[in-house]
Amino acid sequence: MKITELQIPGCFLIESPKFGDARGSFVKTYHEAIFSELGIDMKIAEEFYSFSKKDVIRGMHFQLPPSDHDKLVYCANGSVLDVFLDIRKDSKTFGQYLAIELSAMNARSLFLPSGIAHGFLSLEDNSLMVYKTSTVHNPIKDAGISWDSFGFEWPVESPIISDRDLKHTSFVNFNTPF
Repeated sequence: MKITELQIPGCFLIESPKFGDARGSFVKTYHEAIFSELGIDMKIAEEFYSFSKKDVIRGMHFQLPPSDHDKLVYCANGSVLDVFLDIRKDSKTFGQYLAIELSAMNARSLFLPSGIAHGFLSLEDNSLMVYKTSTVHNPIKDAGISWDSFGFEWPVESPIISDRDLKHTSFVNFNTPF
């Protein structure tokens, strides 16, 4: 398992070895001791997943304090362009974003700390995203930033976006609590 801190502090790319044989493949996505050695002390409180069709954009999501959480995400089937945005007002990378392809083939994961808005574009049908979070989802504290308001050029002509995601506030009008 190779773990690299990215340009946005506290965000890590995890590249897991993928073992395969005639039966299929095996990937380890979490190892407490390895994460802890790098200062990633994540208590997993909840896990969930989403399936998405090609060209679906989900995001940019986060939980408001005190329900904010660290998040470990990976794509177990298909592929996505994972996008995350620093919304921590005292961060030197506030307002900066990164995009990284996650797929079943590349066995990559991302660790994203509290104060990072997260979303993705599904690059193919039946993309399965798995999320492990450090707090339990609180619908009252569920929030987001408009997917098209922070400067990222999504590589899709006709995205499929939920009504909920279309109603998020723009980044310029967002008053961050982080």
